[in-house]
Amino acid sequence: MQNPLLGRVLRGIHAPEAKSIKYRTPLANVPQTMRLWSTSFVDGSAIPDAHAGVGVGQNLSPALSWSGVPELTQELLLVIEDLDVPLPRPLLHTIALLSPTPTRISGAGSAASGRLLEGELDTSDGVRFVPTRFKRTGYQGPRPLPGHGPHRYDFHLYSLDRACPPARTWSNISTLLQGVSGHVTASGHLRGTMQQN
Repeated sequence: MQNPLLGRVLRGIHAPEAKSIKYRTPLANVPQTMRLWSTSFVDGSAIPDAHAGVGVGQNLSPALSWSGVPELTQELLLVIEDLDVPLPRPLLHTIALLSPTPTRISGAGSAASGRLLEGELDTSDGVRFVPTRFKRTGYQGPRPLPGHGPHRYDFHLYSLDRACPPARTWSNISTLLQGVSGHVTASGHLRGTMQQN
């Protein structure tokens, strides 16, 4: 168990929300016309411990569902970030590209919807990961600093009208954002919270 002293010392220090991934080009000003939700937790509420990261929980990705995907969507981008980490910018926990296969999206137009079951973000076919800041891939659950107070975890889903080349390996979020520039058509948002005392 981590000592909460450091978290208490840093309690008033948080990443600037203006540095959130949603404000970076080309994700800024994308219309939020998709709906993103989870059966694991309600928007704005606490994320269950089972979905916390290694050393805190089981690192089991929560169930995710979405609707309102634009008709011409070729791929989906999912980003999970910690807005309250005491660093110069929010910490990206997970960056994933989801292939909109029939098991993910059914129907057409604004009614298009899909889902990932609990744990599928690591094991499901059609999911590709981009390394985070610490070169981690796969689902990395919340791990708020003990004693630091509640952390907000934002789940951002973006539709892309062009699929990222499957043969290409994206080294980080910056190279990925360059690759999707001009092809982000809609977004959806879900927020959960977690804290360690």
